Amino acid sequence: MKSYFLVSFIALMSFSGMAQLKGIVLGHKDSKTDPIYGAKLRLLNDGRGVISGEDGTFELVLPKELPDTLVISAFGYLSDTIVVTKEDRFISLSIILYSDQLLPEVIVEHRRDGHSISRMKTLHVEELTSNELRKAACCNLSESFETNASVDVNITDAVSGAKKIQMMGLDGVYTQIQMENIPYLRGLESSFGMNSIPGTWIESIQITKGTGNVVNGYESMAGLINLELKKPAEMERFYFNFYGNMFSRAELNFNAGQILNEKWSTGWFAHGAKIFTEMDSNKDGFRDIPIGQTFALMNRWAYAGKKMESQFGFNAYLDQKSGGQMSSNLAPGQQRYNVDIDSRHVDVFAKTGFFMKKPYNSIGVVYNLKYQYLDGAFGNRNFNGEEKRGYVNAIFDGIIGTSDHKIKLGVSGVYTDITQHLQDTLSSDRVEIIPGAFGEYTFTGMRMTAVAGARADYHNLFGFQFSPRLHAKYILTEHTDLRFTGGKGWRVPNYIIDNISLLATSSPWWMLDELKPEISWNVGGSVVHEYKLFKQKATLSVDFYHTLFENQLIVNRDGSFIRFMNQQGGSYSNSFQAEASIKPSKVLELRFAYKFLDVRAEFVEGITQQVMIPRNRGFFNLGYISRNKRWEYDLTVTMMGVSRLPGIGPTDGLYFSKAYTVANTQITHVLKKWDFYIGIENLTNYRQNDAIIDAANPFGSNFDATQIWGPVMGINVYAGVRYAIKRKK
Repeated sequence: MKSYFLVSFIALMSFSGMAQLKGIVLGHKDSKTDPIYGAKLRLLNDGRGVISGEDGTFELVLPKELPDTLVISAFGYLSDTIVVTKEDRFISLSIILYSDQLLPEVIVEHRRDGHSISRMKTLHVEELTSNELRKAACCNLSESFETNASVDVNITDAVSGAKKIQMMGLDGVYTQIQMENIPYLRGLESSFGMNSIPGTWIESIQITKGTGNVVNGYESMAGLINLELKKPAEMERFYFNFYGNMFSRAELNFNAGQILNEKWSTGWFAHGAKIFTEMDSNKDGFRDIPIGQTFALMNRWAYAGKKMESQFGFNAYLDQKSGGQMSSNLAPGQQRYNVDIDSRHVDVFAKTGFFMKKPYNSIGVVYNLKYQYLDGAFGNRNFNGEEKRGYVNAIFDGIIGTSDHKIKLGVSGVYTDITQHLQDTLSSDRVEIIPGAFGEYTFTGMRMTAVAGARADYHNLFGFQFSPRLHAKYILTEHTDLRFTGGKGWRVPNYIIDNISLLATSSPWWMLDELKPEISWNVGGSVVHEYKLFKQKATLSVDFYHTLFENQLIVNRDGSFIRFMNQQGGSYSNSFQAEASIKPSKVLELRFAYKFLDVRAEFVEGITQQVMIPRNRGFFNLGYISRNKRWEYDLTVTMMGVSRLPGIGPTDGLYFSKAYTVANTQITHVLKKWDFYIGIENLTNYRQNDAIIDAANPFGSNFDATQIWGPVMGINVYAGVRYAIKRKK
């Protein structure tokens, strides 16, 4: 009876209203007809539009006022138009565009929104484009989220300069980070790898809240961040960016793309950064930021044939940092507290797609081989690690009958050989072999889209793991989408590198329990509503997610020891966020956001709020682009509430940080191929007092540089220049 009711409910929700137009865009060229990825479809009067997906399909929410003219365009094809009436809500279109090789070239240029929430996706996906990344200095990945409310980037300690992300109040290790669907920033590179990839390499960033699709793996527990890099055939022919700031930091980024022939293209990416001078603006005897250098190089190739497509390349970087006490402040014979980090990385990657004769059917295979080396010291505490990793993921895409019923089937394999040593006291060496299989079914109705998937993985050390997931989107009205997501994720923690910044304290480490996999269930949903305000598009988004851990590795920092323990139950996270985006005019955009985080775990005293996580956060962003597109201005204000701090002893009670506000601003002047920008970070010059506890005694029992809840450095002024030779369309 329950099954009959569920089927009836889905059918009713799917076929009522039908205020949506869907179909596929095909391109006819060289006597061959193929789906077009990236075709633009736009209603002439209403103004709304969409872009076709990888399989050429699209869904467009229709306005109440019809008829309207639908304009379809794609690079390399002749544009076409279709008159859409109310009766078209009941049909599925098949649109064929023809090659424009014999016609004069027509260039259509459209500026994409820098920040948007995709109404096409079943999951809640927030996209940041290169236009959004231009709003800040954006010299590396950790600075790419400064104008975003969903992802927090925090300094982990006051001596190493390391940064980590947080989503929904959970540490970044619970967020799966991928570079074009290839695992990235995991294992030994999770703590210091965020500055290895500059924002100038990135085309867009997709932020998915909640558990992701099973196709992407089993480690998505709080969310997924996917980085799309610039494509060789579409990127600039030549691009460079130079940046410098008042803290003696200088960076140079270089990109170049070349189309070799109709099938082959290649792209080169280079990045160099260096901090030249040690500085101590707060006079605590320690360097505000470590001096050192970072060098990164990437080369990627793309092949586009009639029966297959392929991308492959390599990525390598060297990151060396030297922090700690200022040499000039030491007395003769006094031992210096050094912080040294040496990180080296190289990986090769490849993605291959095979087109099958049957429409909508294809096979894709992703490969990745990685080597990571890490060596360093915090004072007298030395650590080193080495990681070798292999990854493969093969996916079959197909349909059942019609494109309303899609399936994905695949297998994956992970091999990891990782060693981690902390002096002679702790080590974590293991070899992981994890074969897996997954399947996913997608139903697409006129109003409802549902994705049901599951994957089974076998870990050679921890046995079998089953991960079911369910996602759904329902178009409540032509302007309002409802989304739901739920599922399981798991990971094997690397407790040494995951918490390496806690070496910047005198507290000894205790590993009390046997290491076990962390397992969580995430359930949540969102409402996205579009409306008109000041005759411009405005968006309101509200979401809530609950994460419950079956098992979590708890880091107990209360007391004189740092204890690691497996917590079964009693650990959870509640995340609520509301965000509004409005455009009072065509040149001005405003975004407001509020986020509430309730993140708790069971400690000795009972279920208590986790440390270093503010419960309340406010966000405001103002973006302005002049009518002649010559001037760009951006202002971001972030308001952070209080967070719990670690207690010194079990009877000392609870300690809390202070609330504070930070503002960043930037102005850019665009002059043909040149961009000149200048900006100010931490405009209010707010700094956390006594960021290092007992800084005068770094080898004493009370030294602690890990209780960082606010900015360590004060106001920062920077400037830079960009130069680009864009590819002619």
